[in-house]
Amino acid sequence: MATVLDRPTDAKPRLRVLIAAPRGFCAGVDRAIRIVELAIERYGAPVYVRHEIVHNKFVVDSLKAKGAVFVEELDEVPDGVPVIFSAHGVPKVVPATAEQRGLNWLDATCPLVSKVHRQAERFVDQGRHILFVGHHGHPEVIGTFGQVPEGAMTLVETVEDAESVSPPDKPLGFLTQTTLSVDDTAEILSVLQRRFPQLVGPKGEDICYATTNRQTAVKAIAEEADLVLVIGAPNSSNSLRLVEVAQRGGAASHLVQRAADLDWAWLEGIGTLGITAGASAPEVLVEELIAKLRERFDVRLDQVQTAVEDITFKLPRGLAD
Repeated sequence: MATVLDRPTDAKPRLRVLIAAPRGFCAGVDRAIRIVELAIERYGAPVYVRHEIVHNKFVVDSLKAKGAVFVEELDEVPDGVPVIFSAHGVPKVVPATAEQRGLNWLDATCPLVSKVHRQAERFVDQGRHILFVGHHGHPEVIGTFGQVPEGAMTLVETVEDAESVSPPDKPLGFLTQTTLSVDDTAEILSVLQRRFPQLVGPKGEDICYATTNRQTAVKAIAEEADLVLVIGAPNSSNSLRLVEVAQRGGAASHLVQRAADLDWAWLEGIGTLGITAGASAPEVLVEELIAKLRERFDVRLDQVQTAVEDITFKLPRGLAD
């Protein structure tokens, strides 16, 4: 039997790599990207997209190459061309303005985000003030606040906010951003429910299935990994939460957008590495990272699966055929 001393001096060091499953694209992201691709096929380039369709530079650049033009506001969209609203959702004023201008628009809002929008409207119709748990400035938060009259909703970002928030003296409801930390949100809601016992929640869980599943998978690999790499964009809420979940699970963790962002110094002394990808990161970026690791390591891959996802969302009626 060969021993370590018998191994050739140029042999690559071994690295065990745990791949989280589920990872990467969720049904809402898949749908949003397909909407842009089909719109380009149907209407021809250019097709305008308000805001990044999803938070991933690789995806955005790929769609640009096919004929998508990304803008931040509708006034950047010329007359007579299609415009698509991103998966994060938009305030009501955006489609209303598009209608006024006679623009042909398509809504790529994730159906799970749209569900939160409709619940916000129901709470307002019931005369409730809404405590919304989310991150200030995130497009999904901006879109949700834009579904209801100004002043109908109060943002709660932290446990400290939950302890100090002073809503109007009226019935209360709560909603949450879909891409939050499951554990952090539970802690915040616990405080709100203690302070406001009559607080009413949504009909179902607001944090989306994909966010929950990816965080559960990361917890599983963080138990064994010395380091966890999360593939995702720095403006991707769900990807940033995966980094935090891994760190709380006892593993060092870094966010990388592409394999080129890998710092080899991170892997010094690492025997087991975990890898996952945020919900807007395509699988090709996972494969790219593994290929880069193989340049310096004898990689052994093990997939750690904690859930099976088979959810799909329908395309808008105008593109479904």
